[in-house]
Amino acid sequence: MDFDNPAVLFSGMLIGAIGLGLLIYGKKAPDFGCLLSGLALSVIPFFAHTMLALWGLSGLTASALYLMRKMA
Repeated sequence: MDFDNPAVLFSGMLIGAIGLGLLIYGKKAPDFGCLLSGLALSVIPFFAHTMLALWGLSGLTASALYLMRKMA
């Protein structure tokens, strides 16, 4: 992660916290989609080092969760 840019650091913390919330929810309520997307959102900040990659991958993950819910 780019520690020189505070926006990337705080965005990673925010996205990771949302992922942790989804992970806990998916574990308590047996929801495999929330569990997987929470895990993905918790791991994305470790690998995405730019704002575009961080928010782009997070948006794709959230969109996939939304579409999974909409189709079911």
